[in-house]
Amino acid sequence: MRIIVRSKDVNLWLPVPLRMAGAAVSLIPESVFLEMQKSVPAPYGEFVTKQILRDLVRECISVLLDYRGLEIVHIEASDGTFVSIKL
Repeated sequence: MRIIVRSKDVNLWLPVPLRMAGAAVSLIPESVFLEMQKSVPAPYGEFVTKQILRDLVRECISVLLDYRGLEIVHIEASDGTFVSIKL
């Protein structure tokens, strides 16, 4: 995935490997999931766990790899700011 941000002050090009998403999920503390469970309605709160999120990310990565180059975010502001996220 590539994240591109261009503005008057910033010119940022950031490559982010899709495989890194699984590692990022494992770094989220358990307390964050407990807070999210409190904000989700009662029957669905039990599905907000680190293991379920890790499984979702794994499944999404296998699908997203089929769509390499797809631009999922494209924003151009009137002041010249440009943001793009491509797979």
